[in-house]
Amino acid sequence: MKKILIVNSTFRKGGNSELLANQFAKGAEESGNSVRFVHLRELKPQFCIGCLSCLNTGKCVLGDGINDLLPAVRDADVLVFATPVYYYSMSGQLKTFLDRLNPLYGGDNKFKEVYLLTSAAENDRSAMNGTVVGVQGWIDCFEGVRLAGVVYGIGAEGAGSVKNTPAFEEAYRMGKSVR
Repeated sequence: MKKILIVNSTFRKGGNSELLANQFAKGAEESGNSVRFVHLRELKPQFCIGCLSCLNTGKCVLGDGINDLLPAVRDADVLVFATPVYYYSMSGQLKTFLDRLNPLYGGDNKFKEVYLLTSAAENDRSAMNGTVVGVQGWIDCFEGVRLAGVVYGIGAEGAGSVKNTPAFEEAYRMGKSVR
């Protein structure tokens, strides 16, 4: 059994990227894994101020709840980031969250696999390239961590429309494959 932490960055309840996250979770749980969700709309992380005190203390000076979440991120075997793609990149909420994970840099983190679940109205997978590159850049800062899979939820224009795309089933299968 693996401990999976899914970070949902959409502010829209029932949004397409959240639906993909739910499918991933369903598959992962059916394979016997433990799944925990974090919805950034509930956390509302502040922007990193670049003070770098976290590199000395292992925690952030901002009091917005990120410090309480750091142990869950550090101890997860698998991280899953679900994001809508706006203007060919990840949501600002996800980027802010990734920046705020700086206290984990150089630490003893358990996570070795990262999955990315994306959704966009655009019909071309290349619309997700900026998001994949951005997440890969974050991953590259952590030794031994790899991008284990990406779901490209293209053509998901309206809320819930991702259910009618191949990505919906793909997210479930990807979650089910985590062992």
